[in-house]
Amino acid sequence: MKTVGFCTLGCKVNTYESAYLEELFQKDGYQVKDYHQPCDVYVINTCTVTNESDKKSRKMIRFCRKLNKEAIIIGMGCFIEAHPELVDELDIRVGNRGKKDVLKLLHTYQQTKRKQIIPIQKEKGHFEDMFLTSFHGRTRAFVKIQDGCENFCTYCIIPYVRGKCRSKDFKTILKEIKELVLNGYQEVVLTGIHTGHYGVDINHSFAELLEAICQIDGLKRLRISSIEITELGDDFLKVFKENPIIVDHLHIPLQAGCDRTLKRMGRKYDLSYFENKVAQIRKIRPNIALTTDVIVGFPEESEQDFQTTLDTVARIGFMKVHVFPFSLRKGTAAEKLKGHIDEHTKKERVRRLIQLSDELEDQYLKKFIGKEEDVLFETLKDGVYTGHTSNYMKVVTSDEVSLHTIEKITITELLENHTLRGSKQK
Repeated sequence: MKTVGFCTLGCKVNTYESAYLEELFQKDGYQVKDYHQPCDVYVINTCTVTNESDKKSRKMIRFCRKLNKEAIIIGMGCFIEAHPELVDELDIRVGNRGKKDVLKLLHTYQQTKRKQIIPIQKEKGHFEDMFLTSFHGRTRAFVKIQDGCENFCTYCIIPYVRGKCRSKDFKTILKEIKELVLNGYQEVVLTGIHTGHYGVDINHSFAELLEAICQIDGLKRLRISSIEITELGDDFLKVFKENPIIVDHLHIPLQAGCDRTLKRMGRKYDLSYFENKVAQIRKIRPNIALTTDVIVGFPEESEQDFQTTLDTVARIGFMKVHVFPFSLRKGTAAEKLKGHIDEHTKKERVRRLIQLSDELEDQYLKKFIGKEEDVLFETLKDGVYTGHTSNYMKVVTSDEVSLHTIEKITITELLENHTLRGSKQK
């Protein structure tokens, strides 16, 4: 049997796209194997958000070639878009346009033995439609609703490689989620490059979409992969308040907890705006888990600026902070800024912010000891079941529960690695 290995790097959008292609390859008679094993074909869905992402993407292309020198190597995604010079290392090259045609390109390559290259285009055109009815190996299903970004933050390369905002057809999204629910998925995660900007190009709004999804029979949880603070308007907050299906967790990128840095980053808000919105959210959901992204070591970030960020993060009380050292991306506005921070300082600031994040996370988790929570269980290993609550707390139990199902669990203790132990009521 023909074999294919998928290596997916980066965001949940890439995860969705790879899942779609896996399904296509299986229907074409391919066995999907772990990409660490020798395969006939490798599909590498790449990322270019940081320098580390670039290194990992390049490494995986060469790793797969080393595993099987005769394999057909397909590179696609943001790293490929940003580095068109990689033609010699790939048999098939697809940026962020034409991903759904990868199997057709493979067939053409097999027939002609000629490299298949979709030219990189600045304008990405319409939304590239994909449709999934299952999500192999996962308890929660991702649904890609949007692509592209037009924020052009000074540090970010993504608008250049993903293009303008493009939205999936409103009715198609509802149909896809209904199919997933019928196939047993109790939780759906909406993904996009700029998810909250859904609908700007098709005369719809994100709040309108959420309202419609919440009416789907059988759906127990609706999760948003990430949303900008500027998109939490009154229409969104109304839907959020009236629909408990939307989970008690929002990931809202802060990027910097200092107004001076936010301004140089080209962000669309200041701290006052951000914190006022957080207060509105917590008025609706007092126990909500708020997670965020923060970039440290942005050009000209002083020690005082960084301390302000630490103070802001502590004051807001995020459940978790995903910390990234500033990574210079060629072609972005930040490339021209002065006052770049040395790597040692960035590394030390990363350490300090992660330490604060760890403290805040345990502080948040301890509030739930002794309480009963709904847990969607995903895995069973060595007699231990693992799942997540609505607010994305990781919970383990040795009591017998049903996988891929939401069970009521009483939280009994906080373990290491920000994990809660619970027990099922007898």
